[in-house]
Amino acid sequence: MRTYKIDRYMKFLVIWYFMQRDMNPAVIKAVLGLRDYAKSLKRQGKLESYYHIVGRHGGAWIFDVESNDELDRLIAGMPVYNYAEYHIYPLTEMKE
Repeated sequence: MRTYKIDRYMKFLVIWYFMQRDMNPAVIKAVLGLRDYAKSLKRQGKLESYYHIVGRHGGAWIFDVESNDELDRLIAGMPVYNYAEYHIYPLTEMKE
């Protein structure tokens, strides 16, 4: 029987993009707060990496969290939370 090591943390790919086309002052303020939010999460070890998606207003972030609840809380804390749509994919490392 094969056994697998289960990591303590869970990784998720979160792809998000803006729902609305109008760049009103609230959206602009939210966008300006994203970089600081991402840097804070990286320092805490909760955000592994983050990318801009070329040709879209949005991004792809890889979270490294302890639970689904923690992921939910971190996404809800994103400055663009109320202005974006999210697609969440759990990740697992491919072992030999």
